[in-house]
Formats: sequence, C-alpha cells, structure tokens
Amino acid sequence: MTRVTQSAQEPITMQRENRVGRITLQRPEALHALDTRMCQLAIHALLELRADPAIDLVLIDHAGERGFCAGGDIRMIVDSVRAGDDAAAQFFRLEYQLDELLFSYPKPVVVFMDGVVMGGGVGISLPCRYRIASERTRFAMPEVGIGLFPDVGGSWHLPRLPQRSGYWLATTGARIAAPDCLWLGIATHHVPSPALAALKAALVALPRADVTAIETTLAAAALQPQQAPLAAHQAELAECFAADSVEELITRLELHGTAWTTAQRDSIVSKSPQALKVAFRLLQAGAQLRDFSAGLALEYGLALRCVQQPDFTEGVRATLIDRDQAPRWRPATLAEVTQPQLDALFEPLSEAQAWTPLRVR
Repeated sequence: MTRVTQSAQEPITMQRENRVGRITLQRPEALHALDTRMCQLAIHALLELRADPAIDLVLIDHAGERGFCAGGDIRMIVDSVRAGDDAAAQFFRLEYQLDELLFSYPKPVVVFMDGVVMGGGVGISLPCRYRIASERTRFAMPEVGIGLFPDVGGSWHLPRLPQRSGYWLATTGARIAAPDCLWLGIATHHVPSPALAALKAALVALPRADVTAIETTLAAAALQPQQAPLAAHQAELAECFAADSVEELITRLELHGTAWTTAQRDSIVSKSPQALKVAFRLLQAGAQLRDFSAGLALEYGLALRCVQQPDFTEGVRATLIDRDQAPRWRPATLAEVTQPQLDALFEPLSEAQAWTPLRVR
C-alpha cells in the first residue's frame, strides 16, 4: 500500500511502498536544486520514516529525465545577500542539518545519483550508505568558480578521498563520470539508467529489506567496474595535490609539465583566489576532524561570510547571469589574499549564531 505524505505539487514527495520509504526530488525546472522548502520537507520525511518500525530502507531519487540535484538555490542566496535578510542563513542551516541527519541516519539509505550531482546534491548523496551512479552521472564540487568553497560536508568527505583527489575536485571544480566516481568511492555501484526502475522495484519488493538482501539486489543490477580515466593520473594526483598550499600546488603542476597537469593548473588559476585559499585551508582542517558535525559548524560560519564577499556576487554574475565566464576577482591574485583576511573568514561564530545539528527528541 502506497501513501503519499506530501502533495504532488510539492518540490519533494515521500511514499511508503512495502517496507521502503521513497523520497523523490520534484523540481525538474531547476535540475532539482535544493531550496529551503525542499530541505524542510526532506528532513520531515526522514524523521517520519526513521520513527516508523515498518520501514527498513529509504530510497532517494528524482523525478523526470534530468537531475539528480544541481546544487542549492544560488539565486535566492544572492537575493538574500542584496536584501540583507536572513533567508540565506536559514537555508544553509537547514541544508546542513539535512546533511547531518543523513550522515547519522540509522536505517540504510540508497541514493540514485542519476544525472548532475553538484553542491547540495553532493551533500545529500555522500552520507548515504549506498550511492548508485549511472552513465548520466556528472559529479562535481564547482564552488570555487563562484567565489565559494566545497561545503555540505566537503570538509569531511573530500580530504578522505584517495590520492588527494578531494583537493583536486575542490580546486579545479572538475566533473567526473561513473567510472571515476566508483574508483574514488564516491559511488558504491554503477547501474545503467535503463535498469534503474527495475532496481527500485526489486528493492521495494524485498520481503524484508535487511542489509544482506539490499546488497545482493544491488550487486545483481550493477555493472562490473570499468577503467576509470582518473586512474591514469593517480601518480600526478598524489604528487602534485599533496602540496601544503595553493601556491605550492600550482608550482608542482607547472614543474610536472604534462598535458594533464597543465590543464589542471589552467583550471585552478581561473578560479577565485580567495575561494581557492579558503577551500584548501578548509580541507586541511577537515582532515583533522573526528566529528562530521564539527565540519558543518565550521562551514556554516564560512558560508555566511563568503556570500558577503565580492567574489560571490561576481562569480554568480559571470557564471549564471551574464554567463560571460570572465569574472573579475577581488583580490585578483593569490598573493593579494592575506592571512588576516582568511583568519577573519574562519573566525568562529558566537554561540547564539552557531550552527547545531537537529535536536530531535
């Protein structure tokens, strides 16, 4: 018996199907980019399913052919900054609470990363136990290209990826497909998009969705691992991206001098210098963390401050509004980004302002 707990007009719907709860993103006109209402609905659905003893498994997917989730509602954040209201802060608080809820969720969650997975889509994907990529998957954390940094748990996830690949993703904004996602552990399974509907139906049909049954069903649908293009560059990744600073990283890439390292260098120097230094410092700090929530608290303070910086509105203008791809960064060079400027961005928030996980009874 299926029960829909939100109307079909909502940007997220939730259904119960046998012992499975299914949460579906329903905002195809924006590539399912998260907004405040979507975060509220997703949190409510996850809490309801967590408390339901009849539910063993949660599925997260999206409606339509395009998706999975292209990030957060950037235009709303820009409008909030211009208006000087608290809408952006409310969104970041809820989005990070959703990410933390998934990270600590006691029931297995299968997410279908079928399509674009960026920003906010990464935040709701990487905490899930089973992460299904398809040939349509395009995974990226491109925030430094709009003057921001890889948030939504990037401080935790990225420095823990192999071969220093998290630093590569954070500084280049590179897009990767299913084979690389599988090789890096970003995805747990690679399933062709035409087979996804049958896989979802098989999971819903399980008499009891315990871990053994879930994993057997996923394995039966998955393709054998394919050659990952990024694997051919693992030595360059490990050597160059082990640098201790953005400046040293660029020097190492230049000294390496291959076509691949030159392309990475060119990509990096096109990004916001301030955002690059923020991202690098964040991942270095995140590598030392023993608590996912602590990383989100750090990211929340950074997010509130970075959206007030000139590079954010300029990056959005160049990338999403005018689309001239010619941002004028301030500061314009890495050398002009001072230590006091960075320290101010990383300054802890007051106790009254600080981010905290959901307090659930």
